[in-house]
Amino acid sequence: MSKLNVKAFAIATGLMWALGMLFLAWVSSFGWGIRDVSVISGIYLGYTPTFLGGVIGFFWGFMDGAIGGFLLSSFYNYFLKKNKK
Repeated sequence: MSKLNVKAFAIATGLMWALGMLFLAWVSSFGWGIRDVSVISGIYLGYTPTFLGGVIGFFWGFMDGAIGGFLLSSFYNYFLKKNKK
């Protein structure tokens, strides 16, 4: 097993989460998933089921996903190194 590239993994997870938040906001503007957006809007300020709310959710999602991806890949690399000893 090999180490993960922490920077690349953080950017990839940030981008995937951001696109998910964007898609959810835009789809909920048609009436689907409105409850999900209302729950997430309690964490992501400005996140609403509108075009602009989706863009705001994209930026919040990127930051959130990148931090999560950074932590996940860092822990993975740490435990991989610890397991090899």
